[in-house]
Amino acid sequence: MKRAYSLYTNTDENSNASSIQPLKTNYLRMKEKVIKYLFIAVSLIISLGSCDKAFLDVKPKGQFLSANYYADKDQAYAALVGVYDVLRKNSGGFENMITMMNAGSDDNYAGGGGATDGAGIQGFSNYTLNAVIMPGSFWSDHYQGIFRGNTLLSKLTGVNMDATLKSRFTAEVKALRALYYFNLVRMFKNVPLLLEPLTATNMYEVVQSTPAAIYTQIEKDLTEAIADLPSTVTASTEAGRLTKGAAQALLGKVYLYENKGSQAAATLALVNGTPGGTSQYGYRLLSSYSDLWVTSNKFNTESIIETSHSSTGASGWGNWGSSSDEGNSVCVMVGPRSYSRPAGSSAPDVPSGWSFNVFTQDFYDAMKSDPRFGATVFDMKAYKAASKADYIGGYMDTGYFLNKFLPRTSDVSTGPGDQVLNYKQDTYIIRLADTYLLEAEALGATGARAQALLDAVRARVGLPSVPVTLAAIKAERRMELAGEGHRFFDLVRWGDAPAKLGSRGFVASKNEIFPIPYRELQGTKLVQNPGYN
Repeated sequence: MKRAYSLYTNTDENSNASSIQPLKTNYLRMKEKVIKYLFIAVSLIISLGSCDKAFLDVKPKGQFLSANYYADKDQAYAALVGVYDVLRKNSGGFENMITMMNAGSDDNYAGGGGATDGAGIQGFSNYTLNAVIMPGSFWSDHYQGIFRGNTLLSKLTGVNMDATLKSRFTAEVKALRALYYFNLVRMFKNVPLLLEPLTATNMYEVVQSTPAAIYTQIEKDLTEAIADLPSTVTASTEAGRLTKGAAQALLGKVYLYENKGSQAAATLALVNGTPGGTSQYGYRLLSSYSDLWVTSNKFNTESIIETSHSSTGASGWGNWGSSSDEGNSVCVMVGPRSYSRPAGSSAPDVPSGWSFNVFTQDFYDAMKSDPRFGATVFDMKAYKAASKADYIGGYMDTGYFLNKFLPRTSDVSTGPGDQVLNYKQDTYIIRLADTYLLEAEALGATGARAQALLDAVRARVGLPSVPVTLAAIKAERRMELAGEGHRFFDLVRWGDAPAKLGSRGFVASKNEIFPIPYRELQGTKLVQNPGYN
């Protein structure tokens, strides 16, 4: 009996529902559970079908099937929420994009409790990652989102609902599918292109597509989505849903990764508007950089694509990594271990954490005179030296912690569930300062507009203008976006990874991408990435 192919099934740690939290009333939570069981039911039927076709002839009892679901717009909407769920991969669960991608950069170590605290994240940090310890959820969670999207797209034409609303749902699914493929192609490069739901007869015949084919489909999905997405959403009821500006920002970033500079610049200019001003979509830089990291400041004017978190899931160790887990796991992961402060200390009142993603000394030295230092780095080393606070150093400890996601005690949940699993700070997938710098890079790091874009990012934190060059943009991205999961991808895009990461064990023409998880290769036609055999 072959294993159930995890491109299709829901078996991984981080397939959790919280991506568009403002939309979730109790009614929608019920719908999410319905759609979750729908996907599980379909997956189980196909898994069983690979063993004995007779199971396919058994009529299920008490379960929804795709044939009799999607009867109206409410059921279609519940399915759409299921497609959004995978956005949670950015910062939910132990295997999240932010802490994983930080660990492999030159700015952070994996950290944690020891050299074996998360074999995958440690292996990426010291470049010993292999197919066996590669966390499978970075592959399967994204494909789960794609599977959900493909299923919904295949059913939408038959749903009795308003045509305009149907077009919007279709556009949202295509934009989400594009984002999930963008993550996959950047992480693994050689991935299958699936545009229809898999079946019992073809799920083991899947082969990898070329990266060019994946990028072509990403462009197609985003271009088609942009036409039918709204320019803005209603903040009170729709915050977190994708907009025209969000899809354009992602498309511009995709173009840049494809070395299509002129197309990237033109697309990003539609998102950015006048540097330092308010764009046509209402985007503008926050006046205070530190306000970006205030837990209550969700869906602010700088946010373009955001992952939502909540403490209302009452998450506990028994359901961490399940569909009811809605907390931000980065918050607890990046905090100092056993943090304490004496009475009357001026040190911040922060909860303890697990000491992942500590900053390197090299990054500290580069950042220490930057105005963004305080919002970015929690200098535990200095507090300890001044006897203002104490902690227990973790693995690869430097004393420099990621302050952007380090909560304060006032952010700790007082509701049910385990406190450490119920932090509610949102995280950005794309924000405006990011797109400013991407456009400046796409412009060839030259000219008046590129200069204005760079100046706007620097002026927001009180820094003077410096001549725009690619080196200046690289330095600015490092300071502005530190600890947000972008640095490794930037280094690879620029071709700087071998020089910056060679001392960590990085091997050129291998470590730019991850190995395909071992279990994805078993009983399939997938081929391992070069260098990982």
